[in-house]
Amino acid sequence: MTLQKEIERNLRNQGYKLTNQRKALLQVLFHHKKHFLSAEEIYLKTREKYAKTNFSTIYRNLEILENLGIIHKTNIHATTAHYELISRASHHHHIICKGCGKTEPIDFCPLEEILSKFDHKNFTLTDHKFELYGYCSKCQKKNSSKE
Repeated sequence: MTLQKEIERNLRNQGYKLTNQRKALLQVLFHHKKHFLSAEEIYLKTREKYAKTNFSTIYRNLEILENLGIIHKTNIHATTAHYELISRASHHHHIICKGCGKTEPIDFCPLEEILSKFDHKNFTLTDHKFELYGYCSKCQKKNSSKE
């Protein structure tokens, strides 16, 4: 079963309909599955596929998809959340380009080493994410050509 069909089945099993807006949103996420996009970028790209899409529907659906573990949310820039389709079932972290939002997985988890460095006996860890930010080679070239 493809990831797209699996996600659609997951949504149906959770009681969500596959509306035209939701299908268009999922198509955008699949088309950009190795990039983080802002809600505004997702909205504009979804409107290209289904013109009747509205911004509040995008936000509602992004929240649903995040709660179901279908997308990952992060803050690349301090003021704007960005979203990416989770395309791997395994636990992983990210290197994220601050220019274009391109992501690369980090296939190891540094958590055990980090936890060994401090006393966490009075703390119950429930979740974590590890993200590194910088610029991909294309954005580096763009930035250096502007100087």
